[in-house]
Amino acid sequence: MKETTLRSGHAQIDALYPRIQGFLMKDVTEYSMLGSHVRGYRTPDTPSLWIRDYSDMMRGFRYWEKDMKSLVDHFAEVQSARGWIFDYFTMTPEKVPCEKENWAKYVRVPVEADVEYRFIKAIYLAWQATGDDRWVRKLLPAMEKALNYVMTDDWRWDKKTKLVKRPYTIDTWDFDYTAGRHSWLNFQVTDDTYWGIMHGDLSGYYEAFTQMALLTSRLGFGKRSREWKQFAEEFRRRSNKLCFNGRFYTHHVHLVPVRIEGVNEEEQLSLSNPMNINRGLPTHEMAVSILREYQKRGKALGAFADWISIDPPMPDGIFGDEKLIAGAYCNGGLLPLVGGELSRAAFEHGFEAYGVEQLLKYEALTKNGETYLWYFPDGKHSTVETSTSPDASPTDGWGSSAMLYALVEGLAGIVDHQKLFQRVRLSPRWIVTGRNEATVSTAYGASGAAFEYSFGHNDSAKTIELILHGKAATHLHLLLPSGAKAAGAKVNGKKVRFVNNKVENSSYVDVEIELKKKASVDIRYQEE
Repeated sequence: MKETTLRSGHAQIDALYPRIQGFLMKDVTEYSMLGSHVRGYRTPDTPSLWIRDYSDMMRGFRYWEKDMKSLVDHFAEVQSARGWIFDYFTMTPEKVPCEKENWAKYVRVPVEADVEYRFIKAIYLAWQATGDDRWVRKLLPAMEKALNYVMTDDWRWDKKTKLVKRPYTIDTWDFDYTAGRHSWLNFQVTDDTYWGIMHGDLSGYYEAFTQMALLTSRLGFGKRSREWKQFAEEFRRRSNKLCFNGRFYTHHVHLVPVRIEGVNEEEQLSLSNPMNINRGLPTHEMAVSILREYQKRGKALGAFADWISIDPPMPDGIFGDEKLIAGAYCNGGLLPLVGGELSRAAFEHGFEAYGVEQLLKYEALTKNGETYLWYFPDGKHSTVETSTSPDASPTDGWGSSAMLYALVEGLAGIVDHQKLFQRVRLSPRWIVTGRNEATVSTAYGASGAAFEYSFGHNDSAKTIELILHGKAATHLHLLLPSGAKAAGAKVNGKKVRFVNNKVENSSYVDVEIELKKKASVDIRYQEE
């Protein structure tokens, strides 16, 4: 059975996959939830299994994990009659030492608006890895029910803007601002809730709607697929018009007026911005603006990395916990999760060197065998004493999996656009690392489906050779050396059509390949 491997001769880059796999494997959690066996990967700061973190971590552990369904099935099994999904479940006491009971516990945080799109995403990623159409068909009613809940419920949907709303939280986090009406972190919706639109919810649902369009088309529901696609594009248009401020997405667009003294909300850059890029919400031009904003903010902040959760941060303690000071946790702390999303976005939008920079910073940060959910801007990691959560695990799977996502899809450039690597966009970007050779194999642990290639660059001859293995309709989008353009392309010795493209200042050549088992691709380039 094929295994996922990435080898380039670059010691730091080559260290990332096995190291991240090691972090994630330490996060595996198994429960018998009322008789249902569930296997999942725990969130970095509690022993619980959250659909939020899990659906993102799937982008990493899918390359070896065999059980991609049991946790998703259980969230579907306990879906409410109205359609909403639980945030998490556990059988491990969480608030130790005061909580000792190992009962089965299910939790939905009322202020959260993102849970349902993460449910859709988890099903989609499991489908990609397993290829199980029948399983998705069985879950389709639960998926539609979840999205219908979001688009009709008074706590989730704003009828005026026709967008998803939420209480005034810090980006996607699960407690809201109450102006001091609550003595600690507040998770409840009340008559005094400050409602608003948060851009990260919008990109998440846009992605979910597009995934529904693809899945319903795959299952033969052509009309429903077209409806989802049309709705997604209209939703995207409304989202960008309301929330993009010309440089980045405004943190919160208030529906209920509120002002926090000492905060310039128009300047607050929050963590879902790079996620929005990877979910496809902004245009390329908007994505470039966001990436430049992160570079600018990181330089001004003088931190060890640009992985900012929010900048400028909220005043110390105003959300009800004295530990939520500027530079801590989601209030200005630096998250590898953000770094991984930034890296993935950078590779896609012409900032390839910046993408590599984030991967190398993460590799250097984790040489000691530890990775944390967040760090202070000076590089000190979170601790139990500085966190609002009681468990500050050094095996953060949320951020590490985002880095793996950037490594595989961004640098190695293998993106599955359907399932089982049957339709692949291949974008090898090894040129930017200074390496002239690489071999990459990606395989899904649940099905064994794989896609492999070798990369060879001959600088003196101005040629790049790729040997591909798999069975896929392959769109090759190959990064060329700076200042170059393709002068010829062959597949299995035969000349084929190619197109030179620019992504910002980066040169790419695009070739369509029908890969049936093995193909040799030769690209000849010249100076522009």
